[in-house]
Amino acid sequence: MNESIIQAIGFFGMALFILSYQIRSNRALFLCQLSGCIVFMIQFFLMGAYTGALSLIINVARNVLLLKSDKWKWAGSRAALIVILLLLTGMTAFTWAGPRSLLPFLSVAITSIGYWTKNAQKIRLSQLFGSPCTLLYDIIVRSWGGAMSESITILSIIVSIFRFGWKNLGEEKM
Repeated sequence: MNESIIQAIGFFGMALFILSYQIRSNRALFLCQLSGCIVFMIQFFLMGAYTGALSLIINVARNVLLLKSDKWKWAGSRAALIVILLLLTGMTAFTWAGPRSLLPFLSVAITSIGYWTKNAQKIRLSQLFGSPCTLLYDIIVRSWGGAMSESITILSIIVSIFRFGWKNLGEEKM
């Protein structure tokens, strides 16, 4: 496939992630990020960056579970988080491409733990720690939309903190 088209896919994913941090509701944030994950997953598959692509499948599964956790009580349980982390570990081992494979692993593990708190402060804080791992992976595999997305995501998270106030983000909103 044409390199320009593959990079354009990444820039579309970037737009979805930037939008997600300007949404106060965790539920809407998860939906927007779920869409962005799917777009980046497609881009990574097309680029042959399989660890990144499969880690995004784990992200999608995680976000679906969290979106349904009010209806499916088990989906928001610690056991579900452990299953997500075990799947992530297996996926990382399966797609191992050297030390760079640790970057998507760390990003998804850190953000999953933060997301399971259902606390907007901790969710954004986990993204601030997970995003640099994804940023470095994006640069290594040459996903320029992904690299810009992670850079802008960090700034967008900071904007949302100022926009809503750190204290107001502590409320659980699903």
